[in-house]
Amino acid sequence: MALSIQPSHADSLRLHPVTPRLAPMFCFGLLAASCALASFALACATPFAAFAVVAAAMLPLRPALLVVTGAWLVNQTIGFGALHYPINGSTIAWGFAIGAAALLSTAISSAVLRTLPQGRTPLLLAVTLVVAYAAYELALLAATPFLGGEGAFTAAIVTRLGLTSAAWLTGLVAACEIVRLLDPFGRKGAMSA
Repeated sequence: MALSIQPSHADSLRLHPVTPRLAPMFCFGLLAASCALASFALACATPFAAFAVVAAAMLPLRPALLVVTGAWLVNQTIGFGALHYPINGSTIAWGFAIGAAALLSTAISSAVLRTLPQGRTPLLLAVTLVVAYAAYELALLAATPFLGGEGAFTAAIVTRLGLTSAAWLTGLVAACEIVRLLDPFGRKGAMSA
């Protein structure tokens, strides 16, 4: 039996609250519940950049993109179904722009986490959030010539939303750490940030 000395892809991931086999479902459950809470509490200010960082820190790129897409679908379902967003072309187009920005933020988060040193520190997640949030906001800003809404990009609003994303990232990482420490799925010694 040959031993592989090459590190597995899972070693490059920053968060390990559960076994790799359960990570996609755990991440989806965590982000879907968080997205539902954020959608009701914040409506249009759902912290997708923070969600993108958590998904990229916990999963390889493809599953991370699928999980963030699922969270976006939860957000849109709540928005149109429970919060009664107007069903018109502009609102639907903004929904797709938000989804595209969230996916871009996820891809960039994954790339940043792959290029940063492998130390599992909160600073690396914070740096990743800054880059992911910038990409998210720039993607949304790029949609304003077509969809309107330039007034939502003042320094005060962008800063407030960035701080909200930082708070959400902190809470999500804390939730991952609590799950890792409680070990509800029977995994001893799981590694985490």
